[in-house]
Amino acid sequence: MDKKSAPAPKQRPAPETPPSAPSRELHVFPNPAPQRDYVIQFQVPEFTCFCPLTKQPDFAHFTIECIADKLCVELKSLKMYMWSYRDQGAFHEKVTNDILDDIVAAIQPRFLRITAKWYVRGGIYTNVVVEHRKKGWKPQPLVDLPRHTEERGLLG
Repeated sequence: MDKKSAPAPKQRPAPETPPSAPSRELHVFPNPAPQRDYVIQFQVPEFTCFCPLTKQPDFAHFTIECIADKLCVELKSLKMYMWSYRDQGAFHEKVTNDILDDIVAAIQPRFLRITAKWYVRGGIYTNVVVEHRKKGWKPQPLVDLPRHTEERGLLG
């Protein structure tokens, strides 16, 4: 019984230009609801750069919370922007502040907060929280709604 050998797997050629690449350019679009304050939250769980002293990789989970004014950040450009730090040497505090400054420059939001939770290095976790508030902007008062017990249907 002759077994035919399987054909060699066909390798996909690498494209001449990749479909996406890191970039420091942040694209924007008009805020679809500028009449109200609402929060846009981005989670960036795979941020990487490297230590400028040791050249070892640093990893962080970024949470970006924004109350836009006239403009919003386009998601894919934010992804490519965050990716552009992969080959950059930067201290945690500097890179977090630089990202805040770049987003503020691009969209001039009413409010922007970045929380960078850096993974453990030498037994120490580092969290860096930076904020921007547009001059004259006052947040709406917090609405405290009553809490209700969670309904579980047949499971509970």
